[in-house]
Amino acid sequence: MTRTELPGDPLDTQSRYIEAAVNGVLIASLYAPNGNPQPGPKFAYKLKWMKRLAAHAADLYAARIPVVLAGDFNVVPTDQDIYPTKSYAKDALLHPDTRALFQKILAQGWTDAIRTLHPGAPMYTFWDYMRNRWPRDAGLRLDHFLLSEEIAGRLAAAGVDRDVRGRDGASDHAPAWIELADKGRVRRKLVPRKSVAVPAVKRAAQQAARKPATKPKANAPLLVIDGDSFAHRSYHALPKTILRSKQRPAGAILGFANVLIRLYEAEQPRAVLVAWDTLDAPTYRHRQFPAYQSGRQFDRALLQQLDALPEFVAACGFANAKAAGYEADDFLAAAVAAEERRKGTAIVASGDRDTFQLVSGRTIVLYPLRAGEMARIDPAAVRERYGVEPHQVPDFIALRGDPSDKLPGAPGVGATGAASVLRKHGSLEAALKDGRFPSQAERLRLFRSIATMDRKAPLPRLASQMPAWANAAALARAWELFKLAERLEKLV
Repeated sequence: MTRTELPGDPLDTQSRYIEAAVNGVLIASLYAPNGNPQPGPKFAYKLKWMKRLAAHAADLYAARIPVVLAGDFNVVPTDQDIYPTKSYAKDALLHPDTRALFQKILAQGWTDAIRTLHPGAPMYTFWDYMRNRWPRDAGLRLDHFLLSEEIAGRLAAAGVDRDVRGRDGASDHAPAWIELADKGRVRRKLVPRKSVAVPAVKRAAQQAARKPATKPKANAPLLVIDGDSFAHRSYHALPKTILRSKQRPAGAILGFANVLIRLYEAEQPRAVLVAWDTLDAPTYRHRQFPAYQSGRQFDRALLQQLDALPEFVAACGFANAKAAGYEADDFLAAAVAAEERRKGTAIVASGDRDTFQLVSGRTIVLYPLRAGEMARIDPAAVRERYGVEPHQVPDFIALRGDPSDKLPGAPGVGATGAASVLRKHGSLEAALKDGRFPSQAERLRLFRSIATMDRKAPLPRLASQMPAWANAAALARAWELFKLAERLEKLV
């Protein structure tokens, strides 16, 4: 042990810095102050502490010895190191004074190890517990490794073990790591030397992450996927003997992953959003009509995989949408509405025909048929299948009924009768005003409300994405789904 406190203030009683010499390398571990709320005494202390760190770092660098400054710096160095958001605009982690002090340290000559080996990737290390930030990959890079000139040439690999953040009871930080060659310099484009032990999970991510990715076209469509729909289909289609690490079920995970990859390769979207139900929280539909979806029961093995799948989606670099009080369908509708407002196009993948109400001149639905085949549902296909326009689908469902959701519909009407009513009157409301179904009017209005997807459901920001297949491959290897990992690695 060479030091147990940061020099510069003998009255500082907070334990935030320690350093030790290990095999000829001086390693410092630090935990910088958070600084919130700002302005205020906590922010003032943060700035003073970082000034002391900058002064000590300058002395260490000038000593021309191998030094690693590692830890939670509580600084987001640039906008590349945080998900697209304005919610942290006034946070101490991004304050211009905070960033300036971090840059002052870098300007001394220190090498930012993770950014050096991953110049184009977000490489988040922190996801707040609040506002569903982990499932939607709303992360920040707060944990850094700074290397002096005498050790920077030995940098062999660096990364973040994202999968740890998704485990039950996990910290809001994921482990960041670097690997140094035993001696001499390494070429950064090569894999680490044999003298450096590299776990298979990390090695896959290191090798794949260095290959260039193709940026999606600006006019490419938004791909919106009904996660529950394809997870359920995969669970029932694939053998229950497919397992991942710790003998946990994985058929739904593997099947969903294959669908996700296939859809991405086929559609080449600018971004992907996967929507999920919250099965343990009722929506307004359940409260208004208690029979809605009643009697549904799911195997525990399926529920376990539904809990894990958002982690896989996030590892791929894509967005998740899930919130109590909303169904996956609601997020599909909200995403389509947002994309159409920006004059873009959307592709909705779902096995639920209720999504046909989203079809328009800018939006199509991919509806699974058999053996991986999907029908492309446009307005003409909706008219051919149902005999109504896409915007009339909620009225059609209210009149016809929906056995899967336990909606009874209007007695004796059926699909043909429902289409006939809507062709004549134009809408359910117009039919009711014309005196049709007088004793059923309020129930039919309720059914229409239930069948209508909520276009105001809360969404993560849907900026253009670069897929992170390397991270997904690393997660697949951690889950011991090796064939999936190999397929993902080939995509990089």
